[in-house]
Amino acid sequence: MRPPPPSARAGAAPSPDGPAGAPSARRGALATGPDVVELEFQDHRLFHELLGRQDEHVKAIEKALGVRIGVAGKAVSIGGDPVDRELAGRVMTQLYGVLERGFPVYASDVDYALRILASDHTANVRDIFLDTVYIAAQKRVITPKSVMQKAYIDSIRTHDIVFAIGPAGTGKTYLAMAMGVAAVLKQEFTRIVLTRPAVEAGEKLGFLPGDLAEKVNPYLRPLYDALHDMVDFDRARKMLERGTIEVAPLAFMRGRTLNDSFVILDEAQNTTPEQMKMFLTRLGYGSKAIVTGDVTQTDLPAGKISGLKEAQHVLKDIDDIKFVRFSERDVVRHRLVQDIITAYERAEGASARNES
Repeated sequence: MRPPPPSARAGAAPSPDGPAGAPSARRGALATGPDVVELEFQDHRLFHELLGRQDEHVKAIEKALGVRIGVAGKAVSIGGDPVDRELAGRVMTQLYGVLERGFPVYASDVDYALRILASDHTANVRDIFLDTVYIAAQKRVITPKSVMQKAYIDSIRTHDIVFAIGPAGTGKTYLAMAMGVAAVLKQEFTRIVLTRPAVEAGEKLGFLPGDLAEKVNPYLRPLYDALHDMVDFDRARKMLERGTIEVAPLAFMRGRTLNDSFVILDEAQNTTPEQMKMFLTRLGYGSKAIVTGDVTQTDLPAGKISGLKEAQHVLKDIDDIKFVRFSERDVVRHRLVQDIITAYERAEGASARNES
């Protein structure tokens, strides 16, 4: 998802001196020599947008890669380790290509581009960022932000059943919903069905008041939140009233046949094998199913097998079912989330080795 403009994002404006510990871009002075990469850009306005407000994009690249970037006119010079300065040059060149196509570049995009090109030097950031999925209610453009996210939306376009497995914050459900909303608005499907198992996340909530719908509604709140982020409130309400969008707990799927529907099963790691089989066999003619989940965050009772874990093995040899696996490198939330996931995985790995 492309984030809102800087003025709409939470947090204070960056300091003129840039992030703490980051070297400052040198204005009016270009370094020269064999250890320097020099780049010149054509359009002054686009070049200014590439640098970012108060050179925040340049400072972010300097801090991430430890390079030194000089700025003069419409040119930059990049000094530092040969590998790092070459990566910095590719990041700036490819982001400029995004700007040339009329799309804005935000500070988060710089971070995504650094991650993408650091892990795959053959990647084309412009192809990834400009693969527009849906124009949201707030006029935000929803696009993939990693190589795996691009592979994911391509898989949704070409397969009727797609499993997206990976940690929180990788855009599994959000991108699936964006694809579903876009497809329904283009009349490729008659409705979207959003479902998830009603399982408590590691804590007992006790008695919940109200009728059955009111009892399960808190479990479905994340799906409503994502929906309202893409469609304005009044339009979402009308689509829900007409049944164009249906949000329901997984238990309500039993006995149904879903024709001409874009169906999303969220939090699938909390299904049992029986529930997973029940869900997958609801699919009718002209329908598509997206199953998302994180097998490392199962909230099932001890001793219960996750239907998502089992499905990976049972269905792996069916050609028309696609499995897309995300990692912490694909996390598109706060950059600390990626570090947190890595730290927990490292700790869990060390614990498993000690127990063995």
